[in-house]
Amino acid sequence: MSQSVDRALTILGSLGDGPVTLEQAANSIGVHKSTALRLLRTLEEHGFVHRLDDRRYRLGGRLLSLAHRALEEIDVRRIAAPYLAALNRRFGVTVQLAVLQDDEVLYLDELAGRWHPGAGRPSRIGRRASTTGTAIGRVLLAGLPEDGTREDDLPAELARVRRQGWAAESAEHREPVACVAAPVAGSAGRPVAACAVSAPTYEMAPFELVRLLPELLCTAEAISLAYGGSPTPRWCENRCGARPAGHASRT
Repeated sequence: MSQSVDRALTILGSLGDGPVTLEQAANSIGVHKSTALRLLRTLEEHGFVHRLDDRRYRLGGRLLSLAHRALEEIDVRRIAAPYLAALNRRFGVTVQLAVLQDDEVLYLDELAGRWHPGAGRPSRIGRRASTTGTAIGRVLLAGLPEDGTREDDLPAELARVRRQGWAAESAEHREPVACVAAPVAGSAGRPVAACAVSAPTYEMAPFELVRLLPELLCTAEAISLAYGGSPTPRWCENRCGARPAGHASRT
């Protein structure tokens, strides 16, 4: 590891205990204050460090955002897996889990439906896609921004998705595939992911897929409750037995 990278990581580690002065940062890596200042300014330019009014330095928003995102993405996939598998087994539709990353949909998990067995269709796991023209993309976008933007400030379609709590698409990814998606809520009540059911339109008409909406919403609620979010438990208890008995461990 290069010396500069090692020093920068050491400084970031020291900030984990709270804000520090320039002198304290320099002492943590054993260098002159001018060297520490150059490192801190570079980290500040990239959003990893923030300079306070009293000239102390604390962890920056970008670092916190990356750490939070990584934690959510890893945890939500593991927690959602059994619920997605149950939905896939019961109805034979393709089931997906995705998050919003860098303004794109990132697919974390997928279980193929009975119309796409084996190698008949490449998995979307790990693949990215545009949010445009996808139900899962609209659900994720409807949960943004995080600064409390009112529905009046959202595009009409996203405002509608936010109000109703789900989205549908009859030509997912511009293919003859219908899709219905619903949000998975995190601890702050905002969507941290979205789950979806889909099927080829030549096998299941869009209106038939929409009939699975209560089951999809139940699954999304169950995942949210298991994840430790704060949704309103609507169908979970009487449909799939999910109860807010406790929050999942993240250790």
